[in-house]
Order: sequence, then C-alpha cells, then structure tokens
Amino acid sequence: PIQNADAQKLASFTKNARVATASDEGTNREAAPESQNDAGTEEEPETNEGNEDNDGNEKLNILLLYADDWRHDTLGAAGNPVVKTPVLDNLARRGIRFTHNCVTTSVCWISRVTLWTGQYMSRHKTVGLNDTAFLSYWNETFPALLRRHGYHTGLVGKWHLRSPPVANKWDFARLYAGKHYYRRPSHTGPWYHVTELNEMDATTFLKQRPRDKPFFLKVAFYATHAEDGNPLQYLPQNASMGLYRNVTVPRAKTHTREAWRLLPDFITPQNPGRIRYNMRHNETNKHQRMMKNFYRMATEVDTSCGRLMKLLGRQGVLNNTLVIFTTDNGLFQGEHGLADKWYPHEESIRVPLIIKDPRMPKEKIGTVDDNFVLNIDLAPTILSAAGIDIPERMQGRDISQLYYHPDATTNGDSREQGGGKVKEEVGEWRNEFFYEHPKIPPPVLARQMAAMKAKQFQRAVKQMASMKAKQMKMAAKQTIPASEALVRKEFKYFYWPDYKVEQLFHVGGGDPYEEVDLVNNPQYSDIMTEMRERHRQLKEMVV
Repeated sequence: PIQNADAQKLASFTKNARVATASDEGTNREAAPESQNDAGTEEEPETNEGNEDNDGNEKLNILLLYADDWRHDTLGAAGNPVVKTPVLDNLARRGIRFTHNCVTTSVCWISRVTLWTGQYMSRHKTVGLNDTAFLSYWNETFPALLRRHGYHTGLVGKWHLRSPPVANKWDFARLYAGKHYYRRPSHTGPWYHVTELNEMDATTFLKQRPRDKPFFLKVAFYATHAEDGNPLQYLPQNASMGLYRNVTVPRAKTHTREAWRLLPDFITPQNPGRIRYNMRHNETNKHQRMMKNFYRMATEVDTSCGRLMKLLGRQGVLNNTLVIFTTDNGLFQGEHGLADKWYPHEESIRVPLIIKDPRMPKEKIGTVDDNFVLNIDLAPTILSAAGIDIPERMQGRDISQLYYHPDATTNGDSREQGGGKVKEEVGEWRNEFFYEHPKIPPPVLARQMAAMKAKQFQRAVKQMASMKAKQMKMAAKQTIPASEALVRKEFKYFYWPDYKVEQLFHVGGGDPYEEVDLVNNPQYSDIMTEMRERHRQLKEMVV
C-alpha cells in the first residue's frame, strides 16, 4: 500500500488530473502562449564558451534527446500557439530545424529499431514486439559501432522491445517505460514521474562518464506517450498543473465527423484509432483536458532537456557535443476522428528534428530546412559525425550534408532510396520517400502473441486462419490495417494492401489536410499511374 507523503502526492495528483480546472475545460478565451517564465524552463542553457574542460577529445560527444508520440508541430518554434518549449526553441535558434522530418513506419518499436539500424522495417525485419532479428547483427548498429570505436555509450528510458539489451551492449543502461509514475527503489521508494527519472538517470550517466572518452547518450523519454489502460491517459507532474489553465487549445480543421466519414470504410468504430479517439477527444471538455495535460508533459520534457544541456555547459563540453532532438512517431489528436499514429497522414508521420552541430557554419545556424529527411538518416548522421564508416546495409543518408558539406544540392530525385554506403559527394537530395506499416492484430491478441515463442506464434497464426467468418469480421474491425504510401510535397499516394485500396491527395495543391481523395478523378489518372509504378519501385528497393 502507498503510505504517508507518497499517498498524499499521488492522491493530490490524481485529483488534479481528474478535475483539471474549470479553466482546462470551460474557457472560451482564445489560445495564447503564456509567459515563458511561467513554464519553469531554462531558456538559455549555461555554456562554457571556452570549452575549457573538453577532456582533450577531438571526437564529438553525442546527445540524442528522443521523445515519444511527439508530432512535428508540438514546438513553439514550429508555430504552435499554445505549447511552451523555450529550451527546444532556443536549440533551434542555435542549430537547424527540419520541417519535413518523417518516419518510415509510425509506431514505437519499429521506429526505434529503424533508428538503431538505419534501415526500413522491410530490411531489419522487426515487425512484432517479440521479433529480435536485428539483435543478430547488433554489431552493425550505430550504438555498437560507436562503442567499438571508443565511445562511452548510454541508454536511459524506453527500450520497448521484448528482449532487453544485454550488459555487453551498453556501458550504462537504465530501462523502463509504460507508466507515468514509478517508485524507486521499486515497491518501497518514493514516487517519481517518468520524466524525472529520465532526467535523473541521464544526469547520473553524464556525471559518472569517464572524462578521457567521448560519449553517446540516448535519453529515451516516455513522455508524451499516453499511459495505456489508464483512463486519465496523460499524467503530468503536479508542479505543471498550473500551465495552460487560461487558454483554449484550438481544434484541428479535420477534427470533425465529416473528416471521420471520409476515411476508408474498413476503418470502423472498432478501429484502435477510433477507440482511443473516444477515450481522449470525443467531447470538448475531455479534449481540452487531454491536450493540456499532453502539453504539460511536453513542457516537462523541454525543461529536462534544458537541465541536461546546462550540465554539459558546466562540464565545459556542450560546445563539443552534437545535440539532436527528435521522436519516434507523430500523433493524431482528433484529426480525421482518430487518435494515436500508424497511418500515412501528415499528423502521424511528420516529427520534429532539431540538430545543433559544433561543425555547423555560421550562416546555417538558426535556419530552417524543408527537405525530406527520415529516421533512417539518423544512424548515418551520427556515425559520420563520429568519423566512422557507414555500413553498406544502412539505407539512410548523412543529414549533415544539408548544412555542413558545400557540395550538397536539394533539387533532385531519390533514386538511391534503397540504400548502400553514403558517399562523400552528396549529389541530389531526396524529394520523395516510401512509407510502410504492418498489420497489427487486435490489442489483446497482439499482447498474447508478443509473449509467445516462435512455435506458439505459428500455431496462433494457424488458429486465426481457422476462425469463423463472424470472428474474422470482428477481428478485422479491431485490427490496425497495413498501410503504405509514396510521399511527395505535391501529391501523396496511399495504398492499403489488406484491402487493395488506393488513395491520392493533392497536398501541395490546396488539400494539405488530406481530405479530398482524387483516386477516381480522371483528371489525375496519369499521376495515379506514375505514382503507383514509382511506389512499386521504391517498395522493392527498401528490402
């Protein structure tokens, strides 16, 4: 049982989160950012401009700040009128922000394996939570290569795969995720918010690291992911509950019944995206409460990022550290009548990316880049910054070529999409990419199958094949259907392979919210034909 101060803390939080405030749910005032000073964040991390304590290292240190379920516009720097992210906004002013950074598969665990490997799902073969194929070639992932080349490596927070990394894969690892509050020590210690633990463990790594080696640290924040199974969904820290009280979070243009009805027929009310929508966004007061708690958690992550960078500044190594902020996938927050991610829409696949690189030319500092960059690019980017050769099987490209190498051009095609070693000469950057997402069975069945051994898994698949028609129909309604896309700035082509359904949206021609399906419009038949063929080509290239 929870006792004394711990009980009071948790009870107080639960009351606050349930009730929110009258302002959370009922205000009609227009949304406006409050003073940054009220956010409790540090706008300018302390730095040591002289870099006096750089430990004699010439190699860059690398800090990867990796949030969860954080879409591209959850930043003040991206124009969000409500959320306060002064630290990350300042990081963008000191570095470069990419407006069209996308994930190749919008779901937590697959995106994380793509990060480690620099590969599409079709190549790294990690589809389910119990898939461990990528561990067989862990030595070719960027953390392993960094460690082999003398880096002190650390992972804090969310791992999210059934097989945790063994001790010999990291120099420092503290892994946990799934809840917003934890006791430490377990069962007996005080309660901490998961973001507090992320910051505490990252601080421990940075203070205890050997000073004669460069370091790599990934801080895998669990925020702003919802706490699945908890009706409150988003549980910020008590100290943050005063934020955003006197604002109304704007409702998205496609947060309507009409937009929901425009989705393909096989996305039914039993679809997990619709079920989670009803948990979070189907009522005005509920939507306001959920969004404000979501933003509170985002501001908490922002604050922690600032404290970690301040620590690096006090240690005198911030100016010799490559700092990257990004996340695993985007998030529907009522758009198209959905919640969560998975599908190829902009809200799901576009995520923030900010890079502060000590090598960056002055004319690039504080700029914004709208080229397509992908999560498969992060592994090659990090290895390149460390001066390590990029493995042939990695499919991404070194993003620093867009701001560091003078021969980069950005007006070309992505014919090399299938991968291979990144060459020193940049050539043309991509202007399109292939997106993929697997079918995910109903949640209960998915959890059961994830815990199965290989033989049990195959047996379950056979049992599913023998289900009666009525059972199959219900299971299909609760399934996250597979989806694919060819993404360009002008047009987006969707393909739903389970149903052989195609869609076409003119996102650059007056339909940025993907509402008008042109698939049956004869005026666009030539574009459909070309994009269908190009989609097929890229799909073959990513294997």
